[in-house]
Amino acid sequence: MRIRDLLTQKGADVASISQERSAVDAMALLKERGIGALVVTGPGQPLVGIISERDFVRAMATDGIAMLGRTVRELMSTEVVTCGPDETLTHLMTVMTDERIRHVPVVDDGRLVGIVSIGDVVKMRLHELETDKQSLLDYVSSW
Repeated sequence: MRIRDLLTQKGADVASISQERSAVDAMALLKERGIGALVVTGPGQPLVGIISERDFVRAMATDGIAMLGRTVRELMSTEVVTCGPDETLTHLMTVMTDERIRHVPVVDDGRLVGIVSIGDVVKMRLHELETDKQSLLDYVSSW
């Protein structure tokens, strides 16, 4: 399965936030949307970083409650691993495991076209396994 197929099923909506917004604004948006990461945008740039729950935990461990006064730019991860829509789900699982990341923006020809979370990957993989299982059961029962 290709990432394009996954995005077709889950949708291509990407929650984003400006790098100038506050940490509190970002946390509120994560809570409101029920998600674990936001793509960070800059002036004229659709992807300058990513901010996740992990970034907030690290900032809290380092700065304590003072991290609440910081901006998204100060907390975000700027080295963002991305993938393309034609990459395979298997490849993306390997990248997520090797890089120890849970959210990967999908970029096509310089445009942000989606985001895939580890939850999306697991859900899709479970669907694939269930489909394979049913195919095998159908095949065996046809004898």
